[in-house]
Amino acid sequence: MPNDPTTAAPPASLPSAFEEACSRALPPRRFSTDPADCLPYGSDNSRRTMLPQAIAIPDTAEEVQAIVKACAEHRIPLTTRGRATNTVGGTVPVKHGLVLSLERMNRLIRMAPDDRYAEVEPGMLNAELQSIAGEHGFFWPPDPTSAAYCSIGGNLGCNASGPRAVKYGTCRENTLGITAVDGQGRLLKTGVYTTKGVVGYDLTRLLVGSEGTLGIITSAVLKLTPVPASKATVRAIYDSIEGSARAIARVMAQPETPCALEFIDRNAIAAIRAGARGTQVDLPANAAAMLMIEVDGSRESLSSAISAVSDAASGDGLVELRQATDAGEIAALWATRKALSPALRHIASKKINEDVVVPVSRLPELIAGLDALAEKHQVHIVNFGHAGNGNMHTNLLGEPEDMERMHRCLDDVFDLVLSLDGTLSGEHGVGIEKRPFIDREIPAASLDVMAELKRVFDPHGILNPGKLLPDRI
Repeated sequence: MPNDPTTAAPPASLPSAFEEACSRALPPRRFSTDPADCLPYGSDNSRRTMLPQAIAIPDTAEEVQAIVKACAEHRIPLTTRGRATNTVGGTVPVKHGLVLSLERMNRLIRMAPDDRYAEVEPGMLNAELQSIAGEHGFFWPPDPTSAAYCSIGGNLGCNASGPRAVKYGTCRENTLGITAVDGQGRLLKTGVYTTKGVVGYDLTRLLVGSEGTLGIITSAVLKLTPVPASKATVRAIYDSIEGSARAIARVMAQPETPCALEFIDRNAIAAIRAGARGTQVDLPANAAAMLMIEVDGSRESLSSAISAVSDAASGDGLVELRQATDAGEIAALWATRKALSPALRHIASKKINEDVVVPVSRLPELIAGLDALAEKHQVHIVNFGHAGNGNMHTNLLGEPEDMERMHRCLDDVFDLVLSLDGTLSGEHGVGIEKRPFIDREIPAASLDVMAELKRVFDPHGILNPGKLLPDRI
């Protein structure tokens, strides 16, 4: 990445008064300045690393407050960390300072099935929450691929979602309230325990997606949804990208909203075949694009839902349409989609993984534009993603000697997305990777207002500095 912030020189040593304050707040095993202890907390799934000067592992909101107050008093940069699954460097401590890990704050505070919510601490894993909610017949809609090992706090920080967002929404639509510590150490309580409430400003939605730059989430009230009685999957294969893109628009224009609508382009299909290494891949030879469409609901309504999405998926370019209703058949159809990410590892040693979004109606233009940019820059691009939201995971692949060309291509990719009324990130966040491009999407006046908000929550600029927004304070 040009102007990589993780190459910055380390600052002077931490003030002794700061270390003493942290040592009073936490026992020795949960506060350390030993580089050997700090090193594992300096990187995330972006594969970038910066050694923090200290780590703190609080167990309560009061301990979080004490650490934040010490950081504010001594102007120590503070980076909050969940399970470090972030792909854009959001939890890399680019200003060194202290990393605050919420791994111990992983408890269920309250399960209220009658009121359809659960209150949890930020360190709880997404999969653990799904298991707890499932015992009561509910689920929490956000379902990122990393659900088995990503934390709820990290999901909220990036407004992560996944395939189900097309029907059930993202974290913002499924979070009722938050308790958080701001950059002065104040404990803020936002939102409600009800599905309706208009008292005061909506700070809950402001904090969700703020990537730890406004506050440190210490608990969240999450809206739960009943598990549907039945589910079915349709796999549609097309002989052209254009045919599949038109089918996406038709599916999303009819009344039966799918609970997942995934897209895989011709290069992704080729990657699956290459990654299969001689095993049988259940795809037609002329497959140029594939849609995975899932519907859910009552058993009585499922048949009409399948018919509706199947009719919408049919049209010019359709090669094959397969339906599955029992668990075994559904798993078999999804196996092809799940084989994709591992298959990409066999193509190239370097990957730039983006998650751009455009209006669904403009997906054909996006895919065509990406193909043109791949040819222009001689870069291998593989596209797949959550087509029902227009959310495309665009992967630029190459070797170390190709990186400069890949970054030039990425620059053009972002211009293409914005020209199509799109946005530069759908669910991965901004972090450090997309930060240099943010002023292309957000006007200067809006960035000024955001900087003013940042100063209100974090007047000393200690919370996750060097992330999300351009420097304005």
